[in-house]
Amino acid sequence: MKRMRLCALGATLALLAGIALAGGTYLRGNIARADDGGMAPDQVAVDALTHYHIGHAKWPALKHQNGHVVQGLQGIDSIPNFSGKYHADGFDPNGNPNKDWLYNMVGHLPQLGGTTTITAPVIPVSVDLLAADSSVRFHVDANRYLQPVLNSPVFQNATYSSSSTPTQFTDAIQRAEYASSAKSDWHTLLHPVVEPAVTLQLPYGSYLFARWISGPNAGQIAFVLLDPNTLDSLMFPSTLAWPPDNSTVMGTLEASGEITPHDITTFLFPNIFLSDFCCSLFTGFHSVDYESGDANNGNRQREFVYTYVNWVSPDICLFVCGDEAIQDVSTLSHEMSEIFNDPFIADDGAHNITPWWSSGGGCLDYLETGDVVEGLPRPNALITMNGMTYHLQTEALLQWFEGMTPSDATGGAYSYPDPSILPTANPANTPLNCGR
Repeated sequence: MKRMRLCALGATLALLAGIALAGGTYLRGNIARADDGGMAPDQVAVDALTHYHIGHAKWPALKHQNGHVVQGLQGIDSIPNFSGKYHADGFDPNGNPNKDWLYNMVGHLPQLGGTTTITAPVIPVSVDLLAADSSVRFHVDANRYLQPVLNSPVFQNATYSSSSTPTQFTDAIQRAEYASSAKSDWHTLLHPVVEPAVTLQLPYGSYLFARWISGPNAGQIAFVLLDPNTLDSLMFPSTLAWPPDNSTVMGTLEASGEITPHDITTFLFPNIFLSDFCCSLFTGFHSVDYESGDANNGNRQREFVYTYVNWVSPDICLFVCGDEAIQDVSTLSHEMSEIFNDPFIADDGAHNITPWWSSGGGCLDYLETGDVVEGLPRPNALITMNGMTYHLQTEALLQWFEGMTPSDATGGAYSYPDPSILPTANPANTPLNCGR
């Protein structure tokens, strides 16, 4: 899902207190137990995740050539992109009937062919959980998950029906969407570059945590529930000034040139769920950090595209998976695919706003390809490579949003790699807010 500013889900001591049930019992379940001195006031049972809704964070003038795709947004300093439009009966964000819709995607024109390679910095973000006196209670390390992520189909080549040669997951999805028009050698690939690891210090009161009480990991941190506003204040600049605010992680990386507007950056967290401490857990989001231009870049606004993703360990999957099976890189595959299809999250008020759609309990009017399927059964594609079976999320294709019948995607699909997830297109004329 897309992220705007993390302002809706603030943490308060009242919310923290609300986790404890009457009698000092922390959340029901077969591993929950009474507070007998073995659990801290801000500790929850490891099965606490079973009582949350799991999802991906929902935060908050172009020339076209006869309706075909053209090179992308003008006047910005960012990643390569191309634009296009389609016709479908639907309603705009104000509920007005509309037939013409614009989109914008990562890469270069499919009809021109060739390979576009985008640098993809990967930054492991570990966390220190601070006590009330600001000492470090626990350290949760992200570096252990770096190599499995780099070895995954998001960054390595695998075999797909949409490509005659092995390729990366996001490229395979794009090629499925443009099967009828792209040249055979058209690819958009990520080149991962590991940047120095970062450690965030999370203030006491901004998080909850769970520890394993038995088994080989007994005593270790199982997962952390983090207030999104805390993440926002530590990670992302609060102003549009250039040079950026270097008191934040992303501002420091931007100012040093370790990440640039021409990159797609991944911040990799270890079993750290963004939470309202009540009912919802968010495993990832993608967004854009906007910074001012200057004479050095032709006074174009700098747009840094990035994603926050959470590695979900298999033992945590026991409590949160269900049919969706959120595990290992499923969040990364979800968010990176959405970046490829919706890099600037409709920031110009025109591109990637879609006809309203309802699927799997969700209702949106953005071209968010992962959100369409995340609430549906069996959305994962399993790919075994480099000694591991990875869980990648099947994505909705552009043809689904277009309501195209029949679909001209690979195999006539509306979702990929598993076409059975979305057997038909989005219905025409879904009303404003899906009639809710």
